[in-house]
Amino acid sequence: MFSIIMEKSKKILIVDDEPHIRLLLEQTLEELEDEGVELISVENGEEGLETIKSQKPDLVFLDVMMPKMNGFEVCNAVKNELKLKNIYIIMLTAKGQEFDRARGEEVGADIYMTKPFNPDDVVEKAIEILGLNRT
Repeated sequence: MFSIIMEKSKKILIVDDEPHIRLLLEQTLEELEDEGVELISVENGEEGLETIKSQKPDLVFLDVMMPKMNGFEVCNAVKNELKLKNIYIIMLTAKGQEFDRARGEEVGADIYMTKPFNPDDVVEKAIEILGLNRT
């Protein structure tokens, strides 16, 4: 008897309260949709956490400064309370101070990226993290 193993599609979640940043990230990452990657966007930390719980994305681009629940709180909930260690979190912020970077590491962020970011770096990181084979 043969069993067919369907590889689940990879998911990227974008959590940012600024519409133009969400749009920029969506446009930057849309080329990965051709490789079966699903892009999901939400506009605040509370929605982000609910989406992480329900969708279990592989990669999350998470803004720090947001209404309802900030990125540090979301990251802490995902990594330390829910223990979802297999969800890769890249924190995006305009705050590049060492204190903020240390706080990001403290709550379990995998990478801390400052805005403005280079779109090519975002795509390269996503490809690397998701293990996509590019030819």
